[in-house]
Amino acid sequence: MENVQAQPASPTRRKLPQELNILTVLIGVALVFELLGWFVQGQSFLGNPQRLTIMILQVSVVGIIAIGVTQVIITGGIDLSSGSVVAMTAMIAMSFAQTSDFARAIYPGLTDLPAIVPILIGVGLGLIAGIVNGALIALTGIPPFIATLGMMVTARGIAKWYTKGQPISFPSESFASIGSGAWPVAIFLLVAVIFHVALRYTRYGKFTYAIGANAQAARVSGINVQAHLVKVYAIAGMLAGLAGVVTAARAETAQAGMGMMYELDAIAAAVIGGTSLSGGRGRIFGTVIGTVILGLMMSGFTFLRVDAYYQEIVKGLIIVAAVVTDVYRQKARVKKG
Repeated sequence: MENVQAQPASPTRRKLPQELNILTVLIGVALVFELLGWFVQGQSFLGNPQRLTIMILQVSVVGIIAIGVTQVIITGGIDLSSGSVVAMTAMIAMSFAQTSDFARAIYPGLTDLPAIVPILIGVGLGLIAGIVNGALIALTGIPPFIATLGMMVTARGIAKWYTKGQPISFPSESFASIGSGAWPVAIFLLVAVIFHVALRYTRYGKFTYAIGANAQAARVSGINVQAHLVKVYAIAGMLAGLAGVVTAARAETAQAGMGMMYELDAIAAAVIGGTSLSGGRGRIFGTVIGTVILGLMMSGFTFLRVDAYYQEIVKGLIIVAAVVTDVYRQKARVKKG
């Protein structure tokens, strides 16, 4: 009788972390623009530190918003109000950051205030906007798209009404310093670290993912879904308010048109970073990389002197491609399950 030897089990293929795949895309995009830079412009794209610094500073504000939007999308929702909240909070925060050297200050008796005052006002207003969004969605059952669309229109209207469309300038040096140098990037990275830890290692994160994966199952397991949704949207609003403060401080002025389309850029950064629009999946680190990819592409197109209209078209195609990729990824995951 022949001895039958057991065949060793074939080793299972270990999947690479999704963030590593996204990082590979980032490197690929950077190399493509580097090659195009030499062929089209005759100079290096990556070899210009000033260009890369400007790019990082520009995307840091969108990145702050994207971190809040990522958490909303993980719950299976959406937030279209972020850009308008940026404009509203920038306008109102700046009105409390003006210096007494300006004779036509919005509040002449409230000039030269410590920088913490307009910061707290801007962040607080964003928090209130987020709570309103969350309460409408959780308590009335309004779809997130409709609730946040209403806030988008309302916040933009408040920004225009506040000074009848006039810009607000002349901030104090302490307030303007928030947007100077590398501070916007530092704030972005600090916010990213905080919420990476919150999503990965705390009950807040576990509840957020659970609701996005299956809200009914989360409710049955004892999670207060309504209260948690309000919390998630409140955090997204608060981060939009913080982005508004940083935007105003960096520009040293505030205008009602600020933050235009920032909400779509933030959603694009989250989706490019691997956050699933169907909910339940997404990581902050992926969103950070997605933000850099988006900024790198826009900076690269500007470097190549591609018309701004074409840039918007490409950005739209990128968003669609990322969503289509996510749909196929979800279908493949269902088949494997």
